[in-house]
Amino acid sequence: MPAPTTPTNQPRRTLLLTGASRGIGHATVKRFSAAGWRVITCSRHPFPENCPWEMGPEDHIQVDLADPANTQHAVEEIKTRLTDGELHALVNNAAISPKAEGGKRLSSIDTTRDVWRHVLQVNFLAPIMLARGLLKELQAAKGSVVNVTSIAGSRVHPFAGAAYSTSKAALAALTREMAADFGPLGIRVNAIAPGEIDTAMLSPGTESIIPHIPLHRLGTTDEVAKIIYVLCTDTASYVNGAEIHINGGQHV
Repeated sequence: MPAPTTPTNQPRRTLLLTGASRGIGHATVKRFSAAGWRVITCSRHPFPENCPWEMGPEDHIQVDLADPANTQHAVEEIKTRLTDGELHALVNNAAISPKAEGGKRLSSIDTTRDVWRHVLQVNFLAPIMLARGLLKELQAAKGSVVNVTSIAGSRVHPFAGAAYSTSKAALAALTREMAADFGPLGIRVNAIAPGEIDTAMLSPGTESIIPHIPLHRLGTTDEVAKIIYVLCTDTASYVNGAEIHINGGQHV
């Protein structure tokens, strides 16, 4: 039986996406699915029964990225679902940003060692564990990896905590290292660094930042998903090791 095809009659491509349950992740699922991709999602939550996505239960893997052993187990499960041995794109979107009491940012003084370890495991180590674990499948498809960093990775942010910001800065550096290491295998590795995007993760007081954004508005999850999609297609076939700022000019 022939493999399913996309609307362009090309063999169906597969995306693995972490942190798919809301915000940027949910918008990314919709963007790739609309283009005919198969989307395998990873989340620490089970697939919600009320979700209208038909293939969700079959293509969802529950995994705790804070647990290295559970993450490695998920890698093996993902391999069994890639029956053709090819993975065309990996988007490392899952991240955590713990807050202090009252929703305040956790400074480098206040962040406990356990919180540092937890954040770094989810935001920094899990992405390289997944990419390395699925290296053969990415290589077989000449695939693409997109790491989701943050504007907080390059400056002290009024709401993002020290551990979150540090993990995103580390992920940006890891993206460059991966681009150099994975590139000879035909795998492109890039990052996107969103600014203030209108999601459930926004902290109270974010509206005070809007006047300092040249476009004078928040970004949308769909605007981020579109750039992720481009980085995973032939449109970006010579883009490798880049970090794309999606922040309305907030970084200038």
